[in-house]
Amino acid sequence: MIIGGSASQALAAQVATELDDKLCNVETKKFPDGERYLRIKEEIPEDEKVCVIQSTGYPQDENMMELFFILDTLKDMNIKDITVVSPYLGYSRQERRFKETECISAKATATLIQSMGIKRLISINLHEESICDLYDIPVDNLSAMPAIAQHIKETFNEKPVILAPDKGAQNFAKEIATILDTDYDYLEKVRLSPEVVETKTKNISVEDKQVVIIDDIISTGGTIVNAINILKEQGAVSVDVFCVHPVLVNDAVIKISAAGARSVQGTNTLKSEVSNISLAQTIANHLKSL
Repeated sequence: MIIGGSASQALAAQVATELDDKLCNVETKKFPDGERYLRIKEEIPEDEKVCVIQSTGYPQDENMMELFFILDTLKDMNIKDITVVSPYLGYSRQERRFKETECISAKATATLIQSMGIKRLISINLHEESICDLYDIPVDNLSAMPAIAQHIKETFNEKPVILAPDKGAQNFAKEIATILDTDYDYLEKVRLSPEVVETKTKNISVEDKQVVIIDDIISTGGTIVNAINILKEQGAVSVDVFCVHPVLVNDAVIKISAAGARSVQGTNTLKSEVSNISLAQTIANHLKSL
């Protein structure tokens, strides 16, 4: 049985369709003081396997609390086999302590999530693979790159160059390029003098080529805007921007489009105006394999 939280209801419905499983509806509402009410709208047999799908992105606190409410209610219903799919796992950007006495938010949320008695957690392109080590239960970190690559294959008239905006995203570009059998590269900073730093592609020229920028998270879009400007200066014919998690705050889409991006597209780990690539099949296939 699939239960979709309010942050991921459409995705949950798509996964249920892919699996030919039943979708269980949840009733939620917010009281005037901001507190939330939640009710699972049908009885669930105790021996039922249940998969809860709920992203915990913005508003993180509300979505995380709703996930806890769902899981606690399932515990009260004596459901023993619970898998959580949180395609975007909030509070996962800090997995270690940088300054003394600061909170390791990824560890704190890991403690809370696994305290709810779940058997397994599934997410998509966690910000750091080491987040999995914070849990005592199995954590599956799935990749959205095959789904993104398939979308590119279906919508582009020729194979583009796949480009990471920095070295940290190089593996995403490599994964997509391998699937599509095309070239990939990343932007690097080269110091020409003590005062002058130039950013350019590491290995290949983008002149007269279609370029796809790929990153895991786009938040404000500043890194992407900088990358687009560089690629345009280097003669790229077109630049399309793809990401896994379209956080997109502070008019990020407008800024990226104004910089010259032909399109901005993301997956549906989060609800946004650009969440055009569904990961329902990716998630359903993994659930089938368990």
